[in-house]
Amino acid sequence: MPDRINVVIPLFNDWLAVGLLLERIRSVVDAPLQNRLAFLIVDDCSAINYDTLPSGIGKSLSILRLYRNVGHQKAIALGLAYLADQTDQYPTIVMDSDGEDRPEDIVQLVQRGIEKPGHVVFAHRAKRHESLTFRVFYTVYKSVFRLLTGKVITFGNFSLIPATQLRKLAHVSEIWNNYPGGVIRSRLPYTAVPLERGRRLAGESKMNFVSLVLHGLSAVSVLIDTTAVRLALFCVMMVVASIFGISVLLYLKFFTSTSIPGWTSYLTFSFLIVILQAFLISLLLVFIVLSYRIQPQFIPARQFNDFVERVERVY
Repeated sequence: MPDRINVVIPLFNDWLAVGLLLERIRSVVDAPLQNRLAFLIVDDCSAINYDTLPSGIGKSLSILRLYRNVGHQKAIALGLAYLADQTDQYPTIVMDSDGEDRPEDIVQLVQRGIEKPGHVVFAHRAKRHESLTFRVFYTVYKSVFRLLTGKVITFGNFSLIPATQLRKLAHVSEIWNNYPGGVIRSRLPYTAVPLERGRRLAGESKMNFVSLVLHGLSAVSVLIDTTAVRLALFCVMMVVASIFGISVLLYLKFFTSTSIPGWTSYLTFSFLIVILQAFLISLLLVFIVLSYRIQPQFIPARQFNDFVERVERVY
């Protein structure tokens, strides 16, 4: 491994938490590895600024200031694009600022990266500490994601990107919407190591039901082509089932002596409505996919400078 590992930390107002995170890195990460860490905090246009930040932790600490708030996933994409634009390329770790990505697990990501060269290494969440309601909805999200995309997503942002893949990933437009989904869409090799999720060091989590739904939709949107095909196939199945139902009713009415209840006419009409709706949904999906393909894509590596106000070197 090279003598430098970049650490991208997206942040919005969580200065107290990131200060505690850095202190924890100082206390739990062995000096040989700690001295190789170069921290890049991506300030997502925070409404407040830090009072003080710990010093002397790792190789360096810089703050990438953004002109406007773009959200957690886009802040990650901009941080990666900024590092990919540098002359020298190094392995890059992505971790949250709140401490839920445990600093003591950095060594396991690095070790897995050595075992799987060229692979993006994600932290698979083997154990979580959120509320029961959050865990239930998160399980539903993973199930829906698998149903719509055919992919299994059991990881978040905490990951290690090898130096050889950083520039490639920065040219993947899908990381602008969802970083883990973008890695899946990019077809770059990736793996995962089971790690426990930590607890927030300070403040309250900004992830609620609405933000979880939006996060899930952004992940699904990254694989819109696959999702559209699966939904279209579901519509075809509904049409086939409706035609079969109508055929059975017509057969019973005209070719058998079976008494047909009066409500079967309403059932036939309902089947026709299902067929019409399935056709319209399929048509809409076709237009959505065609529109997606002809629209110019945002490439973080090319356009990240439009969002960067300045870079501050703390030490």
